[in-house]
Amino acid sequence: MNLTNPAALLWLLLAVPLVVFYVLKFRLRRVPVSTVLFWRQIFDEKKPRSLWQRLRHLVSLLVQLVLLGFMISALTEPFFSGESLNRRRVILVLDTSAGMAAADVAPNRFAVAREKSHEVIKGLRFRDEMAIVEAGVPPRVACGLTGHARTLREALDAIVPADGPATLTDAVALARRLADGSDTETRVVVVTDGCGDQLPKLLADEEKKPVEKRLNLTVIRVGERTANVGITRLQVRRSPVDPVGYETLLEVQNFADEPAGDIRLVLTLNGKTLDVIPLTLKPGEVFAKVIESTTADGGALAAELSAIKDGKETPYADALAADNAATAFLPKREKIPVHLHAPKNNLFLQMVLAANPLVTLTTSRELPKDTPAATIKVYHVETPAVIPPGNVLIVEPGKDCNLYTLGATIPLAMVVKQDKESSILAHVRLDNVVFPDARTLTFLPGEVKPQVLLTSVGGEPLLTLFDRPEGKVVVLTGDLDKGELPFRTAFPILATNTLGLFVGGAGELRESLATGSVTALTLPPGECELRGPDGSVRKLAATTGKTTLGPFDRVGLWTVTGPAGTVVETFAVNLMSKAASDLRPADLPAAVTNPADAGLVGGYGGRPVWWYLVASAFALAGLEWYLYQRRWIS
Repeated sequence: MNLTNPAALLWLLLAVPLVVFYVLKFRLRRVPVSTVLFWRQIFDEKKPRSLWQRLRHLVSLLVQLVLLGFMISALTEPFFSGESLNRRRVILVLDTSAGMAAADVAPNRFAVAREKSHEVIKGLRFRDEMAIVEAGVPPRVACGLTGHARTLREALDAIVPADGPATLTDAVALARRLADGSDTETRVVVVTDGCGDQLPKLLADEEKKPVEKRLNLTVIRVGERTANVGITRLQVRRSPVDPVGYETLLEVQNFADEPAGDIRLVLTLNGKTLDVIPLTLKPGEVFAKVIESTTADGGALAAELSAIKDGKETPYADALAADNAATAFLPKREKIPVHLHAPKNNLFLQMVLAANPLVTLTTSRELPKDTPAATIKVYHVETPAVIPPGNVLIVEPGKDCNLYTLGATIPLAMVVKQDKESSILAHVRLDNVVFPDARTLTFLPGEVKPQVLLTSVGGEPLLTLFDRPEGKVVVLTGDLDKGELPFRTAFPILATNTLGLFVGGAGELRESLATGSVTALTLPPGECELRGPDGSVRKLAATTGKTTLGPFDRVGLWTVTGPAGTVVETFAVNLMSKAASDLRPADLPAAVTNPADAGLVGGYGGRPVWWYLVASAFALAGLEWYLYQRRWIS
């Protein structure tokens, strides 16, 4: 027997005053009364007639001395050497992925997993240590190594499931780092539904390692093999030919061993129904469709699974609700003011600008002296000697300016090289297109370096971008009236892309993100916040340039706000994980899914020695009160 706190034995000195109080006799106070006759009849002194009455005070003293000894022994925290040699370190890994919210078991898989985790805590023996790792996005240590059961229970109850994918591989790697360097027996207990391929791969990797480096791994699995239908993809993109058009890619999959029917896929924009698609899916079947729509208004584009019940449309009910709906965000398309100066009144150029529903077009025959800075200026043939500030498009330049000088005319300039990375040439292929009467450009030296986007056979620039601090300038050479470019669909796309470059991509669509992913965003100067769909708010550190946000663990619309609450960016996050939507657990070896065989349960008798000493002290206190302090009347 060893003592953790031997200094507590000094409290044994309390036995001295305890004995003194028992030995010390108190002199009775004399009080005169009229007669003692009645008192004698009641309290007639009699000699002790039993051994108990003679030893009554002595037994009380001995019981209280033993009680004191028990309490002081408990303060020393004694322990057996075997308790130190056989202590264990248990690391609990709790799966908090979206699939754990499945309601195939009551009330859901995560609640059952938490209950089983509490049983593991109850099974800890004295001097065992335990840590809790949350397998969320990203994995984190919810509670460090401790033997205090209450701390472990509170940390476990504070964990809530998220909408992210499973991160068991990273969580177990984190548990391995907690176990490294320990000379005690370490067990890693994974509480999960066992869905996906991470756990089987993890077990297979452990089998390949040497025996001395393997984890003592136990899996407690919750949930049943359950059917589920989920939206696995919702993405939108702008139409390459229609400035207010967009395309929606939808994908729905049946994760079941039996068919799923009577399902309706409802697509809405700001609550207004755009399309309803009835679905009947075979086992494992994937439904995919691209839907084309047009709108200049922004808002939330939502796809939701529904069913008809009792003649009414109701949300589709299956085990997992997180993948029955998905969201995308459409920014509002603002009007673009454009001024066209064309002395020759080129019909092709004017019509391609006017056909854009976002463009507010004004024209002039004479070179304007002043144009608002926010207006995009388009010059055809005639250009000012000094290009004004702002965004400028020059088509078929006819004069020199402060950026370039014009050279010889190329009768038939053919495109042989195209910058595929430029946003101006997105969805455009101009290979082998002829630009008649293109003028050669000689760039003037300066701080602005031109970026050539289209090059002819002789290396002459046909489409050039000047990225000035005061605004961008795009120069397109060639005679539109003589060439084939105006007759190609590439011409309106090229014009739309150029205007989109000038307005900085305003109204462009941001890709919907999957839970667990990150994104890069350029923040404005000042204090910014990230607001989640659940109402949570997180302050963002003030940085310059692009900032990485995420990983995101909740489905819905996320918003980044800048100073004074201005909206910087809004983007959607959806589950979009086939592994999370598939609620059919993988087959695992029985050796790792039976916690009783792994010796996790310590039993209710696994209490420390001081606990039994305190219990014995309370039992003796009750016994002493019953035998003596009740003051029996003989």
